[in-house]
Amino acid sequence: MTLKQLRYLLAVIEGEMNISSAARALHVSQAAVSKQIKLLEDELGVQLFLRQGRKIAAITQAGREIRSIAEKMIRDAENIKRVSGDVNEEAGGRMTIATTHTQTCYVLPDVIERFLARYPGVQIEIRQGTPTECAEWVASGKADVCISTEVMEEFRGIDILPYYKWRRCVIAPVGHRLVRCRPLSLKEVARYPIITYGALFDSDSKIRRAFTAENLKPTVLLTTQDSDVIKTYVRRGLGIGIISELAVREDNARLEVLDASRLFEPSTAALGIRRGHYVGRHLAYFIELCVPGVES
Repeated sequence: MTLKQLRYLLAVIEGEMNISSAARALHVSQAAVSKQIKLLEDELGVQLFLRQGRKIAAITQAGREIRSIAEKMIRDAENIKRVSGDVNEEAGGRMTIATTHTQTCYVLPDVIERFLARYPGVQIEIRQGTPTECAEWVASGKADVCISTEVMEEFRGIDILPYYKWRRCVIAPVGHRLVRCRPLSLKEVARYPIITYGALFDSDSKIRRAFTAENLKPTVLLTTQDSDVIKTYVRRGLGIGIISELAVREDNARLEVLDASRLFEPSTAALGIRRGHYVGRHLAYFIELCVPGVES
């Protein structure tokens, strides 16, 4: 039994039992994947998958139990490499942060500046995506840490550290009629086309729940993960925006900013780390900057 065989096993499972998908992910031939899976089954003396002809139909109970152990073994092997890398790359190395546009532009600059003051030789990669994508990248090991809001609870194998609470505001073009609405109400907001983050209008989002609670069905004109894009379209008078209060601290020209903290529940941004992932010096310091006092 080899780590390669275990990686091939996990690739098949993650590829929804599709040998072709697993082969593409591993950059090998389908025949190579099939051969390694067969060798693993022969050595273990158990059938890992149920087959229909040449296709895999499902994973067996033994396969499910072995999967959990294989995932831990692969993580441990990766952590061994990280420990040695941590020792050998005290002044250098690489760290990948998965996060959204808002975090990248309005939250992380101060943190990154302080981090690089201690570790100037560390290469930082910021991968921007939706909150769901960011959590997926950490869960799959494609990023060391993610910073996003509310979706990480849905992912198996991610440890979550609360970071900070944030609230929403409504933005409108200067002179917009909504500015005269005192106090601001959901009914008035719902009268105008809305431009906001895509995830905020998912079925379980706090924005959708707020409108649904008052039997309101707002028109969502456009969704994007980029706060600056939202502000651009709002300035052109195409609609009003619902964005994070963090995104309006700068560059508010030609915009009215309306406090919407009464209308929507606050949200919590969190750090996510793959469970069992080795936390090296660089990552531990980054986490400490974000969440002082946490034990990494």
